[in-house]
Amino acid sequence: MKTSFNKFLYIGFVLVGIFQALFSKEYMQAVSSFGIALAFDPFDQEQKWNDRPTWQKTVLIVHLGLVAALFGFAVGLNDK
Repeated sequence: MKTSFNKFLYIGFVLVGIFQALFSKEYMQAVSSFGIALAFDPFDQEQKWNDRPTWQKTVLIVHLGLVAALFGFAVGLNDK
């Protein structure tokens, strides 16, 4: 896949996740959308992890942390 196509898919899944979380209040579906967005790495996939700039690593790790936090929130919210 080309990197530019991955950027569109990444942004698309992030926007769908934001819509699901803020407007639809479907938090588990939002977690799924945010998690799937990580599969479409918006940066150069040919570049090894150790060779990437620190800001790219930070963006991906923060994104993963937000997915985990939203998952915990969704599970806690549905816990009865």
